Amino acid sequence: MAYEIRRFGDPVLKSKAAPVTDIDGKAARLVDEMFTTLYESDNGLALAAPQIGVQKQVFVWDFGEEPMVLFNPEIVESDGEWTYEEGCLSIPGLYVEIVRPKTVLLRGVDLQGQVVEREADEIEARMYQHELDHLDGVLMFDRMLPDQRREALAEWRRMESSAESGGGLRRRLRLH
Repeated sequence: MAYEIRRFGDPVLKSKAAPVTDIDGKAARLVDEMFTTLYESDNGLALAAPQIGVQKQVFVWDFGEEPMVLFNPEIVESDGEWTYEEGCLSIPGLYVEIVRPKTVLLRGVDLQGQVVEREADEIEARMYQHELDHLDGVLMFDRMLPDQRREALAEWRRMESSAESGGGLRRRLRLH
């Protein structure tokens, strides 16, 4: 079963998710449903549980190797700086350049209960950071500089108004 992806403005997206204490059949079903939702989304690479209204620290991704899941993930190291255009399934159609660390070391627990570490850089590192933000109730608007945020929020409101009137927009903002 696919869930509806929660959109910007839904309070669940601003709440910190709770740690997962039992990786059991219920957790496995959640992961399956998250992958179904991810695959039915428009160009998503990853999905965090809060994006479907589940306040648990888990996210799934499919970055071309094999589908993966991590429970209770954390970034234990990061380095560098990289500016890149970022989008979000909960803010569909809006893409904004955001500065994040270029490399990360991610640690969490997999579906078998084993501790897993993943080193990543550039897009993969950005994806991990973005999904971890969702687990902390942080959206990409929160990562923007004040002027960039004002412009991006105004553009989002214009996009939402257009969508409500039957139009569809995708905007790429080159804001610094």
